Amino acid sequence: MSQMDERIRSYVLFFKALSNSTRIAIIDLLRRGGDKTVSEIARELGFEQSRVSHALRCLTFCGFLTNRREGKNKIYSLNRETIEPLMEIADKHIEAYANHLRRCEVLRR
Repeated sequence: MSQMDERIRSYVLFFKALSNSTRIAIIDLLRRGGDKTVSEIARELGFEQSRVSHALRCLTFCGFLTNRREGKNKIYSLNRETIEPLMEIADKHIEAYANHLRRCEVLRR
C-alpha cells in the first residue's frame, strides 16, 4: 500500500469513528456536560451501559477521549486539544450547510 493510500485510509478510519451515532452522542455529551463516568453517560443518553462501554473503548483507544481513575470509577473526558476544535469547526459547517446535508441524496443512502 502506498503512503497516499495509507493516509487516505487513516482519514477514512478517523471519520468512520465519528459516523457512529452512539460515539458522536457521547462526544457531544462530554463536550456540553463535562467529564463523566460510564454509568453517567449511559443514564444521560438512555443507552445500555454495555453499548456505552463498547463505544468508550473505541473512542479512548483512538484518542478522541481520555480517561482517568477516581477511586473505582473511570472518568471520561473529551480530547480538548484536537477533538473540541474539530467539533467547533463542524458546528460552523453544519450551521452553514445543514439543509444541504439533510437533502444530500448520497448521504441518505
